[in-house]
Amino acid sequence: METTQVIQIEDAKPGEIGGIISGIDVKELKKEDPELAEIRNAIYRNKLVVIRNQSLEPEEYVAFTRVLGRPQVYFQENYHHPDYPEIFVSSNVNKEGEKVGVAGTGHYWHTDCQFEAKPLSFTSITPIVIPPTIRETRYIDMHEVYNKMPEDLKKIVEGATLIHGGNNRYKVTPDDIDKSIQQLIDKMNEMVPFVKHPAIIEHPVTGDKILYMSSGFTMKIDGLKHEENEEAMKKLFEFIEKEEHIHVHTWEKGDLIIWDNRYLLHMSSALPPGEKSKSYRIGIYDDLPFYVGLEK
Repeated sequence: METTQVIQIEDAKPGEIGGIISGIDVKELKKEDPELAEIRNAIYRNKLVVIRNQSLEPEEYVAFTRVLGRPQVYFQENYHHPDYPEIFVSSNVNKEGEKVGVAGTGHYWHTDCQFEAKPLSFTSITPIVIPPTIRETRYIDMHEVYNKMPEDLKKIVEGATLIHGGNNRYKVTPDDIDKSIQQLIDKMNEMVPFVKHPAIIEHPVTGDKILYMSSGFTMKIDGLKHEENEEAMKKLFEFIEKEEHIHVHTWEKGDLIIWDNRYLLHMSSALPPGEKSKSYRIGIYDDLPFYVGLEK
């Protein structure tokens, strides 16, 4: 059955990110609906889209990601929704006597699953409990950063290969009690061994050149000595994380945000003590190579 919805897309202004999509209820979308291609193209074009006024039960959220692409099941079960493993729960709101999801996630610059051999294409997220004061996520457009880089920094990354790992961000679980730090490091190395990706990647749809590194997950520049690497990484991250490169999205009830991990670093905001926050996230593969030259 064809949808009768009229999708409205307001593209981001030049030099900014974030298109606004309205006039659509994603619960109604079917696999064959042309609106899905419009949403995917809006994500590639705007790097991030906000779909307004959505009210989704967990099963409806999962169903939408299945028609838009292929939902991810995150490799660590302690992040999973109790009934829908596709939903990654970031929350400090627990049921009585039961911890649900993980609190304090993503308070550092990164792209999701950068430490995997085939990183995650899109991240979608929707708030469930919005804190009363700080309600924002910060982003950096790494295509624009690459275009603005001074020549001395471009010389460091042109043709370079970067090594990424998630070890420093591992959150301990009840199963880790009595394990030593070395045992936890060994466990993480076995779960997600270090991977290598080009420092400059080419987007498979737009052809844009993008600097692919983050202070959260990029460990080193392949081939450099320790002191050389420390100096180069310091210069690069001081430039990347300049305030002028940061875009801020302030959350509203009913927002469903989807962004392209090829383009954007992101970082969640830390909560003031005592405030509650809960969000649902589903990673989505668009079934294209993450970058030109990488297999699907």
